[in-house]
Amino acid sequence: MKKTAIVTGARRGIGLGIAKALLKEGYEVLLCATTPEEDVKELLEELNSLGTAHYTRCDISSPEDRNALLDGAIQRFGRLDVLVNNAGVACKQRLNILETTTESFERLMKVNCEGTFFMCQGAANRMIALQQQNLEDYHPRIVNISSISAYTSSTSRGEYCISKAGISMVTQLFADELAAYGIPVFEVRPGIIATDMTAPVHEKYETLIAQGVTPIRRFGHPEDVADCVLAACSGLLDFGTGTVLNADGGFHLRRL
Repeated sequence: MKKTAIVTGARRGIGLGIAKALLKEGYEVLLCATTPEEDVKELLEELNSLGTAHYTRCDISSPEDRNALLDGAIQRFGRLDVLVNNAGVACKQRLNILETTTESFERLMKVNCEGTFFMCQGAANRMIALQQQNLEDYHPRIVNISSISAYTSSTSRGEYCISKAGISMVTQLFADELAAYGIPVFEVRPGIIATDMTAPVHEKYETLIAQGVTPIRRFGHPEDVADCVLAACSGLLDFGTGTVLNADGGFHLRRL
């Protein structure tokens, strides 16, 4: 039986890169995003040239959508080997923390942090139940995609930083709780990645990279993040549950 994966926020950018990498590794992949299903038909055709891909519309901030996604995946596949929590939103408008609105703060926490927490909870409970079915080669794993913003101050988008810091703790909590069930949980922290989300500030980041803000002086690509996800899914890191994998060109290094 094929191993299966759910990748949230997978219509474009990092999530799409992760989905492609998993397909190439032989996983059957269920992509989800908030885009209507009729608008991703061409994308699915492209992805099915790499393997077996499916798509479900899902807003991870909605309990009903989360449950429908997870239940639908298990009904379709009969198992769930990997959950990659990638879905997230950026600030609609960058505002200094002295001006940040309640609406913006709550939106980012609702999607990025709360959505990730309850996706982990929902998947974990279903994975535990599936372990009782003696499935062939069943070693489930969860991978959460956060950001260097989890520990890097950016006062023009403080609510984004806080939401990503929350994902780091979500990872630690579930790694702790699920260790008893043999379900490792990992965090991948992308740095400056060339995607639609970073396009509005591309020139700013290009200048910073040229000045050496990252030891590796280039933009990251979705494939760089996907490689970390593949490492987390490989089984080689399972004893290190809770490990943070940095896909950031060395940004996390403290340098003089």
